[in-house]
Amino acid sequence: MTAPNDLPARSRLVHDSLRAAGIPGDIVVLPDAASTAALAAAALGIEVGAIANSLVFWSDGEPLLVMTSGGHRVDTAALASRLGRGKIQRATPEQVRDATGQAIGGVAPTGHPAPLVTIVDEDLAGFDEIWAAGGTPHTVFPLTFDELVRVTGGTIWKVD
Repeated sequence: MTAPNDLPARSRLVHDSLRAAGIPGDIVVLPDAASTAALAAAALGIEVGAIANSLVFWSDGEPLLVMTSGGHRVDTAALASRLGRGKIQRATPEQVRDATGQAIGGVAPTGHPAPLVTIVDEDLAGFDEIWAAGGTPHTVFPLTFDELVRVTGGTIWKVD
């Protein structure tokens, strides 16, 4: 574990947001980038489904953060229908950075410039501990499903 002051700037914001929400998990700095759920799971020695994958989409003129189990693909048409939204499409790298302050491959569920509308994959509830990106492709942290919902202010939905 790395002391908060030694974390990258983006990860310090995530750390501070976690603490403000009462979430105790420490951010871990990985030696190699874990910019996909599969890479993160391999680095941590856990199953890919326990990775809370942060995917940023664009819908109805605003960003939409979907926290999905690492083993899932998001069915954007089905999700748009469930949410009563127009088309949901992948955000561009620029839109991701503008919305989150973070780069694709390291987007955390928190620590953004402003809160994002967030959907949390109900299947993440099946894991006692889940791991999410910590603001960079080299940082991750553990938390529970309930903590993820709390820190994101997210709504629980089926996403695949």
